[in-house]
Parts: sequence; structure tokens; C-alpha cells
Amino acid sequence: MLIREKIRIAEALFGTWRDELWRDAKVRGLLEDLLENLSASGMVSRGLGILAACKHCDEEEGGSCCGAGIENRYSPHLLLVNLLLGSGLPEERCIANSCHFLGKEGCVLKARDILCINYLCARIQRLLAHEDLLTLQEVTGREMETVFLLHEAVKRITRGSHDH
Repeated sequence: MLIREKIRIAEALFGTWRDELWRDAKVRGLLEDLLENLSASGMVSRGLGILAACKHCDEEEGGSCCGAGIENRYSPHLLLVNLLLGSGLPEERCIANSCHFLGKEGCVLKARDILCINYLCARIQRLLAHEDLLTLQEVTGREMETVFLLHEAVKRITRGSHDH
């Protein structure tokens, strides 16, 4: 399924299920947990210089781990989670030959695929001290777990609505 079709499905699901999802205490709690996890992951990534290194690589060295096709990992339900978090879903790719969701300031999504959260290139892995890598894995582990639980809760509530 093409990404534009997944976005259309996510937006339709959002229109149909938004209120019910917001009323669900488990979903609401997981959304709040995820926002806290995202804040912690962002602070650690900034503090360790990961975000700056990725930006430098993309802008100065012409590389990006966010290549075209990464968006294919996203299901309509994970995109729905992003809509619940207030992330906009762009209709058009912002940067040619990159992931559909890579914007000028990085990923436009809040709830990202496990690969997008977990991946570190060999260069960054070499730059990080072992203790820093463990700290990063701890905070991103909580983020990944919450994304998974939230994705599953949203699928459970919207069961039968474009199961993917």
C-alpha cells in the first residue's frame, strides 16, 4: 500500500475513532506516557550530541539514515497514533530521496517505527561511551515499549477498520 493511501486511511480512522480513543483511559494514559518518553529521549539524544551529529551528516555530508522507503514501515494505525499526538501527516515528500516524513528539522512524526527509534549508525556508536549508549538504550527502550503498547491499544479499539 502506498504511503498516501495509508495517510488517507489514518485520517479516516481519526475522523471516525478520535473521540472514542480520547475517552479510553488506557489510550489517554499511554499518550501521556509517550509524550514523557519522547521528552526524555530527546533530552538524552541532544545531550549526547546525537541530534547534532545526524543533522551534520545530513546537511554537510549528504547522508541521511532516513532514506526513501522507510515510510513503508508505517501502518495506518501508527499514523493514527501520530494524529492523536498532533503530528501532521504531509501529503508530499519534503525532501527528495528521503523518507516521506523527514522534514527540514527532522522527522515530523512523534510516534516512530521501532527501526527509526533504535537505529544508530556505526559512526555514532563509535562516538558514544559505553555508559552513554546504555543510558540511550534505556530511555529509547521505554519509548519503543510505549509506542508498541499504544499501537496495539489503538488497533484493539479500531479492530476491523483497515487492519494492517
